[in-house]
Amino acid sequence: MRGGLIAAVLAVVVIVRVWGRRRRRTTGQRQTHGGLGPFTSDVGLVAAREMRERFRGKIFRVGTLLILAVVAAAIVIPTLDNGKPEPQRVGLVGALSAPLRAAVVSSAKSVGTTVHFVSVADEEAAHADLRSGRVDLAIVEGRELVVNKPIGSTDISTTAQFVDAVSKNLGIVEAVEAAHLTAAQSSELAGARALPVHSLQPGAVKGATHTTSLIGLVLIFVMLSQYNTWILIGVMEEKSSRVIEVLLAAVRPIQLLTGKVLGIGLVAFVQASAIVVFALVLAKSVGSDLLHGTAPVVLASTLVWLVLGYAFYCWVYAAAGSLAERQDQVQSLAFPLSLPIIFGYIMALTAAGSASPSSFFKVLAYLPPTAPFAMPVLVGLGKVTWWEFLASALISIVCTVGVARLATGIYRRAILRTGGRVKLRDVLTRAAG
Repeated sequence: MRGGLIAAVLAVVVIVRVWGRRRRRTTGQRQTHGGLGPFTSDVGLVAAREMRERFRGKIFRVGTLLILAVVAAAIVIPTLDNGKPEPQRVGLVGALSAPLRAAVVSSAKSVGTTVHFVSVADEEAAHADLRSGRVDLAIVEGRELVVNKPIGSTDISTTAQFVDAVSKNLGIVEAVEAAHLTAAQSSELAGARALPVHSLQPGAVKGATHTTSLIGLVLIFVMLSQYNTWILIGVMEEKSSRVIEVLLAAVRPIQLLTGKVLGIGLVAFVQASAIVVFALVLAKSVGSDLLHGTAPVVLASTLVWLVLGYAFYCWVYAAAGSLAERQDQVQSLAFPLSLPIIFGYIMALTAAGSASPSSFFKVLAYLPPTAPFAMPVLVGLGKVTWWEFLASALISIVCTVGVARLATGIYRRAILRTGGRVKLRDVLTRAAG
């Protein structure tokens, strides 16, 4: 992934340099004919200018370091377990024979902890103790193990290891007692099937895929909020400082706007890719299971919808920036624009914690304002097919083209109007006229 990003950046730089030389050679001809040169040349120059300013900016460097620090803390801190594990509290419903009790104690020692037995009146009381946290495991009549929440295959906590060991050991002891086997015969049952473990609450999504879905949601939300705000403020500052008048003397409005959103978008993609690569490398180097087993399709989905989400929202924020002329106007515009992003983010976080997303949430996966959050969650949950993913992406692309055309018209008519905030109704009325 890193090699591909480096190659892409180098390709952009080479293209920009080649077109830059061609532009200098044909300056006289363009002045004679009043043209502005090839479309890609001017767009590339504007995009390179935006990338250069962002990469050199202190906000980008400090922000990237802060994000990497947070990611590193989330990966490394769970691996630091220097404390002594607490005793495992086992609730007993009914009598527990001496061999079974010895097997439970041996299971606790095998995972480096101790066990504390708690007598429970009946099964209902055991369920109540599990829900309240008074006990970690309940053994009913020596034949059934009950826990409060499901234990995933990637759960490495002391309680999870203890329950797994008890389940296997009690299964072996029960098989030996039922068959009245000798010591030699019982040694052949080391691989006996473990007792089933039932949970009082339904299971949720397991493993690293669920974790990656949450991390991907946070990444998309931060990236979209940060970089779309950059576009909004950047357009406003160019308008208020009158720099836009100089720029429009050299390039057309559509070329300037396209270059700006393209340059900032490439910066966002490079930063997001660097964060993903950093997280994967660090998790592997410290032995963290946070991202272990992460499906490549989940990572690809997150990056794809980061790009599609930015492509949709960047035009909206750019058009809004052309309507403002002061910082206080930017703040009043940014809040309503961010409402769909916040709504989609909250709905996605809620659905990510459930194994059964609602029908309403599935509809959000096909609406361009919320699809960047909803569709990656459905991919992580395994609740979407490839053609549904493709259909949602195509809908987003088609709507992005329409939004881009509308935003470009607003930008062209409002960017040079000064003296106060331009009302959207006035711009649209002027366009209709």
